[in-house]
Amino acid sequence: MFKMMETENTQRWVRLSKDLKKLPEVKVFGKWSTADIEVRDPGLKRYISARPILLPHTSGRHEHARFRKSTINVVERLIDDMMRPGVAGGNKARASSIVRNAMDIIAIRTGKNPIEIIVRAIENAAPAEDVTRIAYGGIVYPISVDIAPQRRVDIALRHITELSRQASHNNPRTVDECLAEELILAAARDPKSASVRKRDEIERIALASR
Repeated sequence: MFKMMETENTQRWVRLSKDLKKLPEVKVFGKWSTADIEVRDPGLKRYISARPILLPHTSGRHEHARFRKSTINVVERLIDDMMRPGVAGGNKARASSIVRNAMDIIAIRTGKNPIEIIVRAIENAAPAEDVTRIAYGGIVYPISVDIAPQRRVDIALRHITELSRQASHNNPRTVDECLAEELILAAARDPKSASVRKRDEIERIALASR
């Protein structure tokens, strides 16, 4: 009897796996696959998520759980940071449109998966050291400290989006084009990238405070 039940369960799992293989692949915005996306920085692997999602909008279901935002798809985190005060302040639909257009521009200009470009840009724009101040004997000293991996990702996303918005001011290029340009340059670790220069500046100050 137990052997019959085990055989039935095995057959059921085989049928289920075959049905799952027939399902279409879930792609971001119905265009971009996350299957081959790999985080190269070992310190950030647990904090940059490329899980498959059709529409990057989870309605903030992660916000009350500690470290849960690290499981949110990196495209949605980029969209959320684009919602800071500025071009798309507080408007999720407008921010989604900006990021989607930027991803289309990246795909046309580079011929690569824009999600991979976003991941590389975050890795290259995430500072590893920063400066804090400690008081000792009534005197305040600046001292270099390592940055936690989740904060590294937060800082990189904030700098990429903030500097892209600043670049679009008094500029004939739209914020979509400025964001695409910043992501492409940061992914290549080009010194023309404002977020890469910001990282280098933070780490240079930290190095001087060791």
